[in-house]
Amino acid sequence: MRFAISDLGLIDFGKAWYIQREAHREVRDNSSLNRLFFCRHYPVITLGRLARQDNILITEEQLKEKGISCYRIERAGDVTYHGPGQLTAYPVFNLNYFKKDIRWFLRQLEEVVIRLLSDFKIIAARKPGLTGVWVGEDKITSIGITVKNWVTYHGISTVVKKADLDNFGLIRPCGMDIGITSLETVLAKDIAMEEVKEKLAVKFRQVFN
Repeated sequence: MRFAISDLGLIDFGKAWYIQREAHREVRDNSSLNRLFFCRHYPVITLGRLARQDNILITEEQLKEKGISCYRIERAGDVTYHGPGQLTAYPVFNLNYFKKDIRWFLRQLEEVVIRLLSDFKIIAARKPGLTGVWVGEDKITSIGITVKNWVTYHGISTVVKKADLDNFGLIRPCGMDIGITSLETVLAKDIAMEEVKEKLAVKFRQVFN
């Protein structure tokens, strides 16, 4: 199945969340339509369905002082941070026309990122029993999705800019005591977001077409 790619640019998380839910209804009702959204977010912390509030390590007032929004949302997974230095991809895909298997879909999303990082000569891998993509012992891509009527939304977020790493110290990422890394950290050089975006589009098409 083919899909249309839209670039939302730097966007408030709440607005992107609304766009995804609208797209979900469209894809659910139109079997020939699938959507993929790329974007970056203003600083925001999101908590998945089963996330514990105490995995945010500072108070709500301190978050406001730092200009960081906070949302509890319907995706799977625990707590994560999004910022302008991450490239986020939201596939709104009808799995009836791919494969009705959520684990398969998660593994495909990981494969997209592993192939992306390979283009940058980065060796990335999965970790048994966990969702996401890792470089060594550090996580570089978080994945959290929702599936309703076999149509997906929410998605993946890959840290590109090393400047976006500091705010991960405000949370226990994914509810765990783990390290987070970025493409720029691993490669020890600046990486253009547009280059990553172009390569990511190619990898989505390779894996899902």
